Amino acid sequence: MWGWFMENMATIIVSAILVVVVTVIIVSMIRNKKKGRSSCGCGCADCPMGASCHEKNK
Repeated sequence: MWGWFMENMATIIVSAILVVVVTVIIVSMIRNKKKGRSSCGCGCADCPMGASCHEKNK
């Protein structure tokens, strides 16, 4: 058991780091969506398709 674990330690560490990074990105995207922010990060003011995906404020 420990032999296998030690042989694959680098893969396990890199995989754990990737899981943490992807989780942080997904949580950030969910929080931004709940706050009404754009997912691309640049806003919709200059986007040619901005009017088609969001209602304009009255």
